[in-house]
Amino acid sequence: MAVIPRPPPILPGFEHVRKSWNNTYATYAARILPGEYYVTKSDEGIYTTLGSCISACIRDKVCCVGGMNHFMLPASSDADSWKSGGLSAATRYGNFAMEHLINAILKNGGRRENLEVKLFGGGRILQNMTDVGLRNITFARDYLKTEGIAASVEDVGDIFPRMVVYFPATGRVRVKRLRSLHNNTIAEEEIRYLKAVEEEPVSGDIELF
Repeated sequence: MAVIPRPPPILPGFEHVRKSWNNTYATYAARILPGEYYVTKSDEGIYTTLGSCISACIRDKVCCVGGMNHFMLPASSDADSWKSGGLSAATRYGNFAMEHLINAILKNGGRRENLEVKLFGGGRILQNMTDVGLRNITFARDYLKTEGIAASVEDVGDIFPRMVVYFPATGRVRVKRLRSLHNNTIAEEEIRYLKAVEEEPVSGDIELF
């Protein structure tokens, strides 16, 4: 039997994220849930399952520190408020998802000019609702444009959920498009997350993660 190595060190602030050995990739991998993010300086994976939500995979391609987030905008807010410079709940939640991830990367040695970004998710899987996935895609693209950061890779939209596995040390991403039988479970999880997001009070010092 192969000996499983000790897990790599965890950066401060990410001790709560579940991490386990992944036989497929022969490495440790951290699983993030809706509303979470994870940053690492080690050679390990980060994975999540996306329906309408978006994950930004971001790393410094020189020093190789990087991470992934998993977020969704509140459905009741005006997604166009980001473009107009407003500070709606949607803008604030989206900002926190992106800024917390980027700031954690910079705090751990990354440089803004070296950032490489890849976007995933935003599928239309929630029935009888506005296209939340498209709103999330639009926000993420507009956020990056405003920050002057170009996404090098996108796999977004369409009608299926995705499993995404990201390796910040190399920038490698594996995406598996899931069959419709997974939709109900993912949709139920995202509806619970949407409800929690919309009920969360929005204040200047709100901590979502």
